[in-house]
Amino acid sequence: MAAPRGSCLFVVSSAVEGVSAQSFLQSYSLISQSFAIQLASPNGRQVEYVHQDDSNRRWFNEFRSKSTSTPIGLETVDVNRYSAMLIPACPGAVHDLANNTDLGQLIAHFVAEKKPICAIGMGVAALCCARKDDGKSWHLGEYCMTAPSVFELAHLPEFSSLPVIPEDFIKDHGGKYASSENNAVHIVVDRHLITGQNEASTLTAVQNLILMCTQKQKPRVPSTNKFQH
Repeated sequence: MAAPRGSCLFVVSSAVEGVSAQSFLQSYSLISQSFAIQLASPNGRQVEYVHQDDSNRRWFNEFRSKSTSTPIGLETVDVNRYSAMLIPACPGAVHDLANNTDLGQLIAHFVAEKKPICAIGMGVAALCCARKDDGKSWHLGEYCMTAPSVFELAHLPEFSSLPVIPEDFIKDHGGKYASSENNAVHIVVDRHLITGQNEASTLTAVQNLILMCTQKQKPRVPSTNKFQH
């Protein structure tokens, strides 16, 4: 019999700045081949998929007609039901996910249970909410990760008004930050955390998430090595 499909919590921003259409489409299409997916957003609000083009607009029109396109509220998530968490590139994450206490509790559970987490591009900013009880320490301190660099973000017209700069936050809270050149495919895997620097890294990051989950599901085979005397 085939192994049962795991469930992936697909966290998205509902801020007006939205979710990258291309990163979402690639993530959803790939992860749905291996997982049952549940979308979740703050208070279950609808999602704005930004930067759609002629090649993906029809896909989103069809997707929105399905019941699975409606997110549940982060505050209603039963964290024990999910074996993986995926956060696609979300320009809006710095506005409504980076300080979301409900998401912070979910990420804290995933970290404690060593469940795989994958965050991509500005979706990495969502990880900032995972504060410890003192409100200052970070559950992901001492992890190695990537995110859009300050240099990349400085080119954005809204740079001066961004409430969170992921690179600075990671460094200021004990994390280890790494990046490649602008728009290069670059991911960092540290323990059960996978991060992608930008939208271009989406496919590689999600593929690594699937591989990590597959490895965790495989039962350990006892060693049959015998020593001869």
